[in-house]
Amino acid sequence: MPDTTDLLDRIRRAARQEQFLHVLPAGEATARFRAALDLRPLPAETVPLAASLGRVVAEGMAALADAPPFDRASVDGFALRAADTAGATEAAPRRFRLNAELLACGTAPAIEVAPGTATAIATGGVIPRGADAVVMIEHTRCEEGEAGPEMLLARPAAPGQSIAFAGSDIARGETLLRAGTLVTSREIGMLAAAGLDAVPVVRRPRVAVLSTGDELVPPGSALPQGGIYDSNAAILCAAIAEHGGEPVPMGIFRDEEAALEEAVRAALAQADLVVMSGGTSKGAGDVSHRILSRLGPPGILVHGVALKPGKPLCLAVVEARPVVVLPGFPTSAVFTFQEFVVPVIRALAGLPAREEAEVAARLAVRTPSELGRTEYVMVSLSEAEGGLRAFPLGKGSGSVTAFSQADGFFAIPALDAGAEAGASVQVRLIGAAHPPDLTIIGSHDLGLDAVLEVLAAEGIRARTLAVGSLGGLAAAKRGECDLAGAHLLDPKTGTYNAPFLAPGLRLVPGWRRMQGVVHRRGDPRFEGLTGEEAVRRAAADPALLLVNRNAGSGTRILLDGLLQGARPPGHANQPKSHNAVAAAVAQGRADWGVAIATVAAAYDLGFLPLAEEHYDFFLPEARAERPAVRAFLAAIAMPAVQARLAALGFSPPS
Repeated sequence: MPDTTDLLDRIRRAARQEQFLHVLPAGEATARFRAALDLRPLPAETVPLAASLGRVVAEGMAALADAPPFDRASVDGFALRAADTAGATEAAPRRFRLNAELLACGTAPAIEVAPGTATAIATGGVIPRGADAVVMIEHTRCEEGEAGPEMLLARPAAPGQSIAFAGSDIARGETLLRAGTLVTSREIGMLAAAGLDAVPVVRRPRVAVLSTGDELVPPGSALPQGGIYDSNAAILCAAIAEHGGEPVPMGIFRDEEAALEEAVRAALAQADLVVMSGGTSKGAGDVSHRILSRLGPPGILVHGVALKPGKPLCLAVVEARPVVVLPGFPTSAVFTFQEFVVPVIRALAGLPAREEAEVAARLAVRTPSELGRTEYVMVSLSEAEGGLRAFPLGKGSGSVTAFSQADGFFAIPALDAGAEAGASVQVRLIGAAHPPDLTIIGSHDLGLDAVLEVLAAEGIRARTLAVGSLGGLAAAKRGECDLAGAHLLDPKTGTYNAPFLAPGLRLVPGWRRMQGVVHRRGDPRFEGLTGEEAVRRAAADPALLLVNRNAGSGTRILLDGLLQGARPPGHANQPKSHNAVAAAVAQGRADWGVAIATVAAAYDLGFLPLAEEHYDFFLPEARAERPAVRAFLAAIAMPAVQARLAALGFSPPS
């Protein structure tokens, strides 16, 4: 841990960085960066044929041999002279004396086909001298003649019939592949058929990947307090390979200037492009910009882009080698990598620009935005009446799942304060995105995963969007989902979910789960109490800190009813999942909260039962006959699923 003097010095240096950070529009940042780069494909290298898959051909390639290399039969039958077959009919077949050889694949002919003779031949066999046609065995019959075996032919043949001539597929010297062709399995087969065992390809750009941050820990290591696993390096290395580069993982480096500078210099010495994640913001740990400013011309070109996510992006060039410092948060890092780094990698690898498809969709919920920055909003797509609906994922730049769960994203212009619900947006697809077979929106539950695993085994793709019980109910009313998971308690009747039914909706019973107060084991302030007693005492004790749940969740409705208007300390802390509540209590950031028993057990917390709540599903009647919905309803009733739910601590509806 740095001493006070060191910490103050780092803060002062960060303050000086304020003068350096000049935020540019995304288009200007891209133009400035690319203008300083040579984006021609890298020089060629020759690789074995098997290693050329996914590579780009660097120079034209010509065939070394004909394909096929000889005249060959394309059917099983008999090689003969076409002129001898004239006039053959079923009633008056032509007779041929059979030569004493069978031409299987790989067998060289030894007997010339003379007039009136024929040679048995297999598909792929070499056409013998004298023959100019092959007749199918189905049009013949054989019998013993006076001079030996004979073949009787019932129909005439044309010259060249059922023969693939030498060079008819590939001619020796013919250009097979031109520069810029992407090698797939089809090209590999063609090259092999033409006798080629090596391919000149564009050298893959080597991309060094460095992660920076005192908090980072390699996956698989023990996670200390305040530490996080380095997911960025894994994501970036995989993305580099996906787009034709060769990742060079360099490891994790602390925010220590001398060591990081040495690592960057080592990366520049062995890579065509250097990518760093972390160390771009105005925080006290930022040292990257000072290092880059002294590594060589032209140096830093951009430090700050008017984007969300991705504002603290840094773009530099050091003696013709691009260096990109990405934001540390995963979504920001991946997004800016895709937008600014992927085009450079693909250009150096000789690959064409990414094909980017767009679809029109209606925005499901209002999405606010910060004025002055173009904001890109990750969305999942769902089929609804009248077209696609786009649901913002609602995950911040620190999310590691946003990119994997998103079908695409849309832009909110810098001068707009947001996008209204129902607005038409153009969603730029990420990859080959397709709406799922089944869309479930609302409150998420571990039991739901058990059902969806069964559907996945049947090839049914499902997507869940956790927006809370009320959010799911609203989506179901609008016809924007197939099912909405909910555990809504009506305080007036004490009944779950059924009082919230609306015309056009059906209630599908799910399972029962126990809600209760969670606390750290051994805390004497909770030991021996009932759940209701614990809520009353905790709400009256200013020393006890609550971790609440988000408005609209079934848990929040339950707790609000128990609090009866009280606002204990921590009431405004409102995470969106049971796991977040349990983690806050387990880590000592809060003393109590309300969550389900299954999650309490997973975090080894004390649990005081409050109520057995009903986790059910709202089903729009208009979607009830969809195959995926029927499959879901059948899966819930399966004995294996019921057993799995019981193992998780859930019980069937009474």
